[in-house]
Amino acid sequence: MKDETKCLHAGYTPKNGEPRVLPIVQSTTYVYDSAAEVAAIFDDPTKGLCYSRFGNPTVMAVEEKIAALEGGVGAMCTTSGQAASLLSILNICKAGDSIISAPTIYGGTINLFSFTLKKLGIECIFVDPDSSDDEIRKAFKPNTKLVFGETIANPALRVFDIERFANLAHEAGVPLIVDNTFATPILCKPFEFGADIVIHSTSKYMDGHALQVGGVIVDSGKFDWTNGNFPELTEPDESYHGISYTKSYGKMAYIIKARMQLMRDFGVYPAAHSAFLLNLGLETLPVRMKQYCENAQKVAEYLEDSDVVESVIYPGLPSSPDYELTKKYLKGASGVISFIIKGGREAAAKFMDSLKLASNEVHVADIRTCVLHPASETHRQLTDEQLEAAGINGGMIRFSVGLENVDDIIEDLAAALKAAK
Repeated sequence: MKDETKCLHAGYTPKNGEPRVLPIVQSTTYVYDSAAEVAAIFDDPTKGLCYSRFGNPTVMAVEEKIAALEGGVGAMCTTSGQAASLLSILNICKAGDSIISAPTIYGGTINLFSFTLKKLGIECIFVDPDSSDDEIRKAFKPNTKLVFGETIANPALRVFDIERFANLAHEAGVPLIVDNTFATPILCKPFEFGADIVIHSTSKYMDGHALQVGGVIVDSGKFDWTNGNFPELTEPDESYHGISYTKSYGKMAYIIKARMQLMRDFGVYPAAHSAFLLNLGLETLPVRMKQYCENAQKVAEYLEDSDVVESVIYPGLPSSPDYELTKKYLKGASGVISFIIKGGREAAAKFMDSLKLASNEVHVADIRTCVLHPASETHRQLTDEQLEAAGINGGMIRFSVGLENVDDIIEDLAAALKAAK
């Protein structure tokens, strides 16, 4: 099936007499006839459902759909994108390990990597994605367990060279994890370029309607966990009946371990109703992504011609430093634009206060146009040095183009830019 068809049909196929629409299974638990049956499921949760902290039929249908869209062997939904980021790393890292990441990633993820993981004894080494291969190789240590990057960075909008970093990661015997939130599998499938694990904040384009927060981890099933660097996947897990994930589950070892071990302990599994709402968003994802890209391209071109705007950052513009990477990896540059207003923070504040159609909110990738000022809102916890490393200027505006008529969006922009002079 092509993506448009997968979005409608993957994950749930009704049998004769069953509901056409994915049902909401609103239950925390499941009944069995014998203690032996329940015991067998506790030994191996893939054999059935026992409790909705591990799995739920509604959520599992959405997991299967997202795995199909990304081309993975399995997926696990979480209660937020941050939970997906955390669990994707803790699944293969422990105290004393290190990870490598591009600094041009979401501010909340930078904080997670720089402070929270550090408290857990995991070091994050940030490397400039524009560095040479040899410079990046120097960041790898014997205890390095993975490399991390975002397909389209939020809000710097740098395009990650997936194939290059996948090659460098595999050269060191570690996987590449890619946050594919802004691109979605409609615009980019990182597994096709060598990525091993993909995560999403499903709160963004996948949901699309600002209804509920969520995340997902998708396993490509392609990485060789038996290369000697990941004993927690190959050696017996004392916390789960001495099971070896690679021996028992083969290509699905990573995602099964995440569910059996981490979801068991952290319990960050979404509710059935949240998955139902997410599925509604996924059903229209291909149509929406096409329109986001078309609207954003026109808005970016308009902003680039404005004398009030110092610079425009949008991967779909030929002036973008990542324009060639955009053509290589993306079927569209998504709907988020970053631009810098002349006059810095003060002018940016005037601009935002003058908007009428666009909503000033801490969100992005909605069906409605929304806007925020990263330096004073989502990334306010970062130092000036970290802001600079993340590609964020004091006058930068993150503008998420919605599905309104593009002429109305541009009219709103024009009036606010005039007020910011």
